[in-house]
Amino acid sequence: MASKGPSGSGCRLSDAQLDALAAALEEGPAAHGWVEDQRWTLARVAELIARLFRLRYTLRGVSLLLHCVGFSPQARKH
Repeated sequence: MASKGPSGSGCRLSDAQLDALAAALEEGPAAHGWVEDQRWTLARVAELIARLFRLRYTLRGVSLLLHCVGFSPQARKH
């Protein structure tokens, strides 16, 4: 069976939205109201996406989306 590639069934965010999401993630959680620690969680990223773009993603969907923009749930790729 052929792979669908890294993006799977496709992304609901445009390239401009993906760029905006990456920039928001780079700003860190505190810039978006999560001041108790400086870690992005899948739930936080899902909430951020909902705030920015009014789209709901599952936690698995967020994980896949993060990989598309060069992030992993554990650490930023360099």
